[in-house]
Amino acid sequence: MKKLVLIRHAKSDWSNILLDDFDRPLNKRGKKNAPFMANLLNKKNLSPDLIISSPSIRTKLTLEYFINEFNYTKDIVFEKNIYEAPFENLLNVIKSVNNKYNTIFLIGHNPGLNDLSNFLLNEFKENIPTCGIVEIEFDIDFWKDISKRNSKLISFEFPKKYI
Repeated sequence: MKKLVLIRHAKSDWSNILLDDFDRPLNKRGKKNAPFMANLLNKKNLSPDLIISSPSIRTKLTLEYFINEFNYTKDIVFEKNIYEAPFENLLNVIKSVNNKYNTIFLIGHNPGLNDLSNFLLNEFKENIPTCGIVEIEFDIDFWKDISKRNSKLISFEFPKKYI
């Protein structure tokens, strides 16, 4: 059994129009929602064996809240192929993960996360809002084998569901 937790970065700050998209930080709402969602996920007793994150500033800042909430000290990979990536790139990143990891947190962006969720979960047609979390379980032993046939939606959480 493998578990994938997709986490969309928290709300970013657009106030500086000269700032490159990659370099945008979190806004006030993002700084409020990220720790709330990290805590919500932690209460589910889900602990990552590996975290893969886009290297953008807003994903790194979102990641910090999850690291702090989980007291996470294990492996973190910053994967440039996640930034503004189509779902096929995300799928390739996940399929190449070492099988010693059973639970992966992947922190990234839309539309890639949405498209990946729609691809893996035929019944999932939702939009993943900022700081939204999609938990997917796979009935497999090897990450290379993830597919529609062996995936199951466990939960879909997002800030406005609670706040």
